[in-house]
Amino acid sequence: MKLTNGFNASASALTAQRLRMDVISSNIANAETTRANFVNGRYEPYKRKMVVLEPNQPSFSSVLNGQLNGTGNNGVKAVRIMEDSSPSKLVYNPTHPDADTNGYVNMPNVDIAKEMVDMISASRSYEANVTALNATKGMFTKALEIGRN
Repeated sequence: MKLTNGFNASASALTAQRLRMDVISSNIANAETTRANFVNGRYEPYKRKMVVLEPNQPSFSSVLNGQLNGTGNNGVKAVRIMEDSSPSKLVYNPTHPDADTNGYVNMPNVDIAKEMVDMISASRSYEANVTALNATKGMFTKALEIGRN
């Protein structure tokens, strides 16, 4: 088992959570964007984006073998950023420049409350990984102090 596995796992999680927070910030910033994509001669509203995370090692046996061999790669990785397939919201606003003939506007499928919950989750996870990283650093420091005495 490598001594740096704790650092590697926390570092990958910090990177993943920072990416999640960036994507969530983009979703919030575009919550009212009705002209995000130009498709087939017309504009489409912004679509909510989500980060897909996977473990660096897909199965328990690969993690165990990696730890026994000293080649383990703990942590997570961002596989892709995907668009939410839920439908856009129809809002009645006949004065909006993008309103259809009935006065309805296709608004993005971004729910601010859901985004804020996701942002809190990502920031708490980030904080927990910073705490784990500091605990690992503290254990290394204490181990080095043992050798001095």
